Amino acid sequence: MLFRMIKGALLRQWSKMLLIALTIALGASLATSMINVMLDVGDKVNEELKAYGANIVVKPKASSLLSEIYDVEDEGTELQQAWLRESELGSLKTIFWAFNIRDFAPFLTVSAAVNGTEVPVVGTWFNHHLSLPTGEELDAGVRNLRSWWDVADGDWIDEQADGAAREVMAGKAAAETLGLKKGDSVTLTGSDGTVTAVVRGIFDSGDTADEQIWAPLDLVQKLSGLDGKVASIEVSAITTPDNDLARRAAQNPKALSRADYDTWYCTAYVSAVCYQITEVITDSVASAVRQVAESEGEILSKTELLMILITVLSLIGAALGISNLVTASVMERAREIGLLKAIGAHDKAITCTVMAEILITALAGMAVGYFAGLGMAQFIGKQVFGSSIEIKPVVIPVVAALISLVTVAGSLPAIRMILRLDPAEVLHGSKA
Repeated sequence: MLFRMIKGALLRQWSKMLLIALTIALGASLATSMINVMLDVGDKVNEELKAYGANIVVKPKASSLLSEIYDVEDEGTELQQAWLRESELGSLKTIFWAFNIRDFAPFLTVSAAVNGTEVPVVGTWFNHHLSLPTGEELDAGVRNLRSWWDVADGDWIDEQADGAAREVMAGKAAAETLGLKKGDSVTLTGSDGTVTAVVRGIFDSGDTADEQIWAPLDLVQKLSGLDGKVASIEVSAITTPDNDLARRAAQNPKALSRADYDTWYCTAYVSAVCYQITEVITDSVASAVRQVAESEGEILSKTELLMILITVLSLIGAALGISNLVTASVMERAREIGLLKAIGAHDKAITCTVMAEILITALAGMAVGYFAGLGMAQFIGKQVFGSSIEIKPVVIPVVAALISLVTVAGSLPAIRMILRLDPAEVLHGSKA
């Protein structure tokens, strides 16, 4: 009997039930897409931000201490007394968060005479190929770390091409001072030798690199007699925004409890990644580039907040739409409900019947909205991040709970109307 009543009500009021289902489908689709994107947005945002440079700098421990004492940048100055080992760079891909290390490059800056004029010369990797003991093959270097550089005249140095070991790149300002252009031959004279090289390209970085000459690391090591040594390493890593635990660990990891230490060490906080880097690079200090790291956290937090606000507002809109539609449905069925009350039906039974109708409709709308939301999430991923969004199974119960809550909340005014409805008034037009 109950099933027949529900079926009859759904068929008689199919147009309103369809509108309720569509309202719920809209709310469910927005909630599904936003929650899926929000759960996957951290990695996507971090991937996008990796295009803007490194977020970790590694320096020799002794050199870093001198910098703190004298408040100077020691690289390329007489204060530089300690060095990192180029041979240990591959160890960066052996730490716990190895897969979060997206790129890295060593740096060695010396002062050299370029065609007789003293100019800072930076040695680095451009697209250096590494074959790691783990079997992994990768290309690391500044070509990705400095992807925003505009190489207008010429091209990047390709370390895997013949002759690359005798090629250099000149910053825009340095090229203007020295009168250099692509293809020119230059003579570099350092403290330990002289090298002749060809200008591969002229770049515009927008910072102090414009005043420098950039060359393969091996070339600069030979000029300065520092074979196998580097002054610093820049690392681009995907990290998790800091919280209170990460900030406490950054001050003193040894002060953490064992449980907190394990949680911190096994979470991709920038401080945890830095700590693990110092474990594999001898006598090193790894520190976060705070402007980059903090910007990542702020952007991620604001993006997630935006997703939450869109979800909440869509669900509020769905609740208001459901409230209007269900209330209108109850008003149209006032005589039917009054008759049921007159022949002895209890408020509870009538309310349960109406709610069963609404929940069946909500279930259908939620199913349609969920799959529509998955499509919307993929569209957002492709358009905004250029990649697909990972589907999270946990979203299903979350969306089901939210839609159930919204449906019940939107139905409350109609339930209140049912409870206050007087059979005599609706059946005879006046109170008994």
